[in-house]
Amino acid sequence: MDGIGTYKDKKEAFKWFLKSEYSLNKLDGIFKKIKSEKKKFKKNLKLAISNNSKAQYYVGSCYQNGKGINKNEKKAFEWYMKSAIGGYAEGQHILGFFYECGIGTIKNEIKAFEWYLKSAKNGYAIAQCNLGFLYLDGKFVNKDETKAFEWYLKSAIEGYAIAQYHIGNCYYYGKGTDKDETKALEWYMKSATAGYAEGQCNLGYCYENGVGIEKNEKKAFEWYKKSAIEGCAEGQNKLGFCYYSGIGTDKNETKAFKWYLKSAENECAVAQNNLGLLYFEGIGIKKDEAKSFEWYKKSAISGYAKGQCNLGYCYVNGIGTEINEKKAFEWYLKSAENGNAIAQNYLGNLYENGVGTEKNETKAIEWYKKAYDNGIEEAKIKLNVILT
Repeated sequence: MDGIGTYKDKKEAFKWFLKSEYSLNKLDGIFKKIKSEKKKFKKNLKLAISNNSKAQYYVGSCYQNGKGINKNEKKAFEWYMKSAIGGYAEGQHILGFFYECGIGTIKNEIKAFEWYLKSAKNGYAIAQCNLGFLYLDGKFVNKDETKAFEWYLKSAIEGYAIAQYHIGNCYYYGKGTDKDETKALEWYMKSATAGYAEGQCNLGYCYENGVGIEKNEKKAFEWYKKSAIEGCAEGQNKLGFCYYSGIGTDKNETKAFKWYLKSAENECAVAQNNLGLLYFEGIGIKKDEAKSFEWYKKSAISGYAKGQCNLGYCYVNGIGTEINEKKAFEWYLKSAENGNAIAQNYLGNLYENGVGTEKNETKAIEWYKKAYDNGIEEAKIKLNVILT
């Protein structure tokens, strides 16, 4: 009853606790907690008024979260400002966040960056990691992958698991530094061991594919499972794939469906496509073309090329929906432009035969060539037919 899975509201808590045989004891505990929070707020307020920057930060957090005092974001901002000016690194970081999001004040990206930078220079690991984000994305500042790497590294060395994950990515993709799969693995390992779900997922990927370490499907499965249980959508999808394909564990279609569903509901576009396939084939669940169409559509809208291709297939064949050749063409085109070779081949066919669009032999040839270059042998046969 601490805000997990229910509405975090004291009146709602009271209503449910009254139904419990332990209600009086638990209600007494809540009253004591409220009383304690008010007492702690008053104590810190006195210190804050005396220019204790840490206490000023605490008072700001109380106003931000309604802890021991009524929620007031404007006052939270004011106290965080005092804390930040006093040199408290956490206060500087949260002040940057308030400026970035326009909480208790007007949005100001320049000031947001300035306070993040002050906090980072004061050694606050979360702010250092945030600076890495900003430099990598070119947000509030010119994009600079080298500086992104430098700030991620400072944060990672301080033990911040999210930064350790991002440093792993920098080494894996060669962003701001040379590619180094061994170092990528090392940082993913640190992040994963610290309990960061995305780091656990990437460590699983390293074990599955032999990145920086000898391939070990059993360990890949174990790390994907940890990541999935922690709620990482990508980890849930990977775990579903392990069960589907028998990677590091026995094949289990029911469990594959279960984890694909969790991942899909967490908006992983790849899992949404995979779930569409299971419904289409009736794997781990009763065959249901309407649901297959629904999940392919979600995946496609999220921009996943395979999902877009499969949605086009549904429209052209009337799977889970009415036949709509125009929409089929539109989705095959999106998928083809996103590099999906199967969609490129289908698109060539649509142009060749005038399905969902006007006949256009030149474009048919163009897309067949792309499909063939991307490994679709069938496209070569179709090219030969057109060109002879």
